[in-house]
Amino acid sequence: MSETFELPLFPLNTVLFPRGPLPLRIFETRYVDMVKRCMREGSCFGVVLVQGGGETGPVAGYSDVGTTARIVDFNLLPDNLLGITCRGERRFRVLRRWRAADGLNMGEVEWVDPAPAALQAVPLPAEHRHLADLLRKVLPELGGIYEGIEPRLDDAEWVGARLVEILPINLADKQRCLELLDPLERIELISPLIRRAGEETD
Repeated sequence: MSETFELPLFPLNTVLFPRGPLPLRIFETRYVDMVKRCMREGSCFGVVLVQGGGETGPVAGYSDVGTTARIVDFNLLPDNLLGITCRGERRFRVLRRWRAADGLNMGEVEWVDPAPAALQAVPLPAEHRHLADLLRKVLPELGGIYEGIEPRLDDAEWVGARLVEILPINLADKQRCLELLDPLERIELISPLIRRAGEETD
């Protein structure tokens, strides 16, 4: 039986992938306290896609599968809000959920992915090398958000995840891609979207 554990959850209108970037502006007290605790303990929080309502106040619902986020940098923004930069680490599934006394969403979760040390790269098939070439060109044009993220352009998991992050597709489809465990299946799913986008700009 899979080991389960408790994890603070941050429902957002975004889908975070392992090794992906996540900049956030923190202002609600429950999340400021969560960030302080994560930084003090060197722990992560879970990012899950909002399925009803907004990011602030009560959340009507959120996806069962999310990704842990580790804080890698923080700063005080000009508007006096807390700015943090996170990296996605590992996918999980929420088995049970509740709200703590301070309003923080909590979940009993289990891992979907193997431990990072056990992960092995899945080679990107030759017929999809154009996707890696596209990322090599586009990511530097997106500003500093991908600075510090090691490129893995031969890894189908890495290439697929980065493409889903930057493609203008709806959040439900991004979530579906997150939940796909086979990176080659994800590549096959998004490759036609790249071709279609290219045709529309010709």
